Amino acid sequence: MNIFSKFFNKKSKKIEITKIFAPISGEIINIEKVPDIVFSDKIVGDGIAINPNGNIIVSPVDGIIGKIFDTNHAFSIKTNNSIELFIHFGIDTINLKGKGFIRKFNFKKTNVVKKGEIIIEIDLDFLKKNAKSIYTPIIISNIDQINKIKKYTGNVIAGIDPILEIYK
Repeated sequence: MNIFSKFFNKKSKKIEITKIFAPISGEIINIEKVPDIVFSDKIVGDGIAINPNGNIIVSPVDGIIGKIFDTNHAFSIKTNNSIELFIHFGIDTINLKGKGFIRKFNFKKTNVVKKGEIIIEIDLDFLKKNAKSIYTPIIISNIDQINKIKKYTGNVIAGIDPILEIYK
């Protein structure tokens, strides 16, 4: 074995790429613009936010719902390859105690979800008037296990357009 065989015979780690799709229609904004330091300073993870113009929140991936808050303003989901996402509609929307949100996903029946499946219906007009902000962060909470994130920009349609590419 010579010195070069050590480099050329190495088994390279295969990088897995996962696309995350828009959970709500609207315009992608930088996470740093979200008016809550928990999100803008990436305390809970990295990602993007969407300034929504739609009235449904769908699953951004095939995966397993971990939790849907009782107030229906946020939920967690884990992809089939263990990427953990947190989708949080608006800022301080927990204070609305569920008003403006209707759960459509039957969590009691199963926690397995398909990309594009409706999770929550929202009353966007009510939320625009009553929430501190309607910016909707989509966060990768296990960011320490991710090699790289590609963030998309522009307008997106829920369940159709990609917002993130995760390299794991």
